[in-house]
Amino acid sequence: MTLRVAAAQYPIDRPLVWQDYAAKAESWVAEAAAREARLLVFPEYGAMELAALLGEEVAADLHRQIDEMQAFLPRFLDLWGGLAKRHRVWLLAPTLPVRRDGQFRNTAHFFAPDGTCRVQEKMIMTRFENEEWGIGPGEALRVFDTDFGRVGIAICYDVEFPQLVHALAEAGAGLILAPSCTDTLAGWHRVRLSAQARALENQCFVLQSPTVGEAPWSPAVDVNIGAAAIFGPPDRFMPDNGILAEGELNAPGWVYADLDMDAMTRVRAEGQVFNWRDWDRQAGLGKVEVA
Repeated sequence: MTLRVAAAQYPIDRPLVWQDYAAKAESWVAEAAAREARLLVFPEYGAMELAALLGEEVAADLHRQIDEMQAFLPRFLDLWGGLAKRHRVWLLAPTLPVRRDGQFRNTAHFFAPDGTCRVQEKMIMTRFENEEWGIGPGEALRVFDTDFGRVGIAICYDVEFPQLVHALAEAGAGLILAPSCTDTLAGWHRVRLSAQARALENQCFVLQSPTVGEAPWSPAVDVNIGAAAIFGPPDRFMPDNGILAEGELNAPGWVYADLDMDAMTRVRAEGQVFNWRDWDRQAGLGKVEVA
């Protein structure tokens, strides 16, 4: 089975009214759907451009912006769910902070082609989220059944933790979505290298989608550096470097790849190495002797 996927290099714009935001979303989804992509991935905190609709004073306040953005949530879900249904695609919408149980959590909404929505929250917070922004961690990892297999979501910093992503793979996820938002080259490289390592370790596919460009009006996403990439294990039936597709740094647009879902199964069974099968062999090997 071949699956065409699309990972966004998504610019943070400054919409003046809701219709500007909705038109942008429609344009992006329509473009990828016209290229026959069946799975579309948008980045972490891509929805923060909605803060521009709240006026300069609120948009400049880290805490007021996410509080007042909650009013957009019903329209946000209707918009992205409607686009998934209209274009008959699986769609990971841009993440945004959502208040749950009195705590804001970085939340990804994953829409099916019938418009229904499943949710994954970010599990491990960066220093900025924890110390300055007041974003709290999620409580549960989830995998999602699709017509092309199970999917897991590891939001930005989460993909830097091998055991977290391996837990998703053990639960049946052969495809990991890694939406990201980084404001330095070092941050982007950390996420990119981690995503590529997770594909190697779990002999699976990993899609990274970043925000790009500058938004000086926003203290949350003022600088955005990155390029999208789609990784598989560097082994038989895959590119030697494991890179199925990659974009140009900081250039807005889609990055596409055709994933051979059967090849992933073959790599695990017939690969030059068996990283997936041999994962548990690490247990008990961590004892170090001083000689």
